[in-house]
Amino acid sequence: MLVLFVLSYKLFRDKQNELLVQVEQLRKIQEIEEALKRLEGKYFKFDPVNKRHELKVQTRFDPNSWEIKEGDKEALYQAGLTLKKIIDDIQADQGVKYLVIIEGMAARDPNDPNFHRQKRDYGYQLSYNRALALLNLWQSRNIKFDENRFEIILAGSGFYGTGRYTGSREYDNKRFLIQVIPKIGKIDRPVQ
Repeated sequence: MLVLFVLSYKLFRDKQNELLVQVEQLRKIQEIEEALKRLEGKYFKFDPVNKRHELKVQTRFDPNSWEIKEGDKEALYQAGLTLKKIIDDIQADQGVKYLVIIEGMAARDPNDPNFHRQKRDYGYQLSYNRALALLNLWQSRNIKFDENRFEIILAGSGFYGTGRYTGSREYDNKRFLIQVIPKIGKIDRPVQ
């Protein structure tokens, strides 16, 4: 009977430690989400449906171009400074790194309903190049993210992706989405 009690107690303690680690992971995620709420404002808005931030700066790309226009560069630069400051302010917890996803998008041609199907690969390349153009703009103006804490992922969703505008707002899809995702590694049980 004593052996059964000791075994039960050991299993209980192991489960308790596992739950404490999960609570600590949740606490860190909530802390990060709270810090990222500060992104909302002049340059970013949060999309609660897709749980991501969208740049409010409406970039005016010419058709089939990824070149950022001179008139858009200052606002995009300020948005980059805001993003860098917010994520740099996130406490540097051991075991937590971040993916910063810069996603470029492209608008479909509303006058040609088959264009996005026929030019699918082109749309992916165009939108990826737009994301790359934004990163290059930031880096050319000395906005750099600490490689030990942040991994930059460039993505292009082409003429597809969730949260797209449709109808008369189709051209508003020439935009950038920013996602900051915590990568939580091994978290030890908090000291009590």
